Amino acid sequence: MDHLHRCQLCAVRKLAVCGAMSDEQLNRLNEIAHYKKYAAGQTIISSDQPVTLFANIVSGTIKLTKVTVDGREQIVGLLFASDFLGRTFGRTNRYFAMAATDVELCIFPSDAFERLIATFPDLKQCLFERTLDDLDAARDWMLLLGRKSAAERVASFLLLLACRFARSPQQAGAQFDMPLKRADMADYLGLTVETVSRQMTRLKATGIIEIKGTRGIKLFSMARLADAAGQSPGD
Repeated sequence: MDHLHRCQLCAVRKLAVCGAMSDEQLNRLNEIAHYKKYAAGQTIISSDQPVTLFANIVSGTIKLTKVTVDGREQIVGLLFASDFLGRTFGRTNRYFAMAATDVELCIFPSDAFERLIATFPDLKQCLFERTLDDLDAARDWMLLLGRKSAAERVASFLLLLACRFARSPQQAGAQFDMPLKRADMADYLGLTVETVSRQMTRLKATGIIEIKGTRGIKLFSMARLADAAGQSPGD
């Protein structure tokens, strides 16, 4: 399969950083790219190690973690399909990146990718805009952790997943799988596992969601979930 054809078949191309690139630019990008799969639980990037790669996430979910001075692991972010992994022009990784689910990446060696950024202004602009979006998302998450109740935190997390995973989350019957175990979800939300479980049961009892098996979620109303999260569906 030629480079351009592979990009045209990519499920996340239009949403990824390469979405605004021309065919000529995509061919240049593909000359340095390769695909790699990681099983759930595998480490992709280690903290305090030299930056050697960047990647578009083709499928799956990645959790970003930091280790505190007393050895505890804290989840500081999540990345989903179409998101960009890596901090361009940084020399050292600031976090661990681990596959929360099975993950497929389109990987670019860091040196070659940074040379392309200097060549293609559109790519540089797209990365800059993504950085600003990430900053806005981090500030929103600070608000969630600092001001929202446990019920609102859990609902906000499900709302985030619905917006990223469900094709038409506004419609009844939207479904997705939880990418995190309950313990990881509790860690990310600053709650206990027991509290997360109680709030999930509450959302189920009020008819907002249905829990299917160990990971499946069926969403009945985006508007009601947004209301439980203390925000509007478009936030």
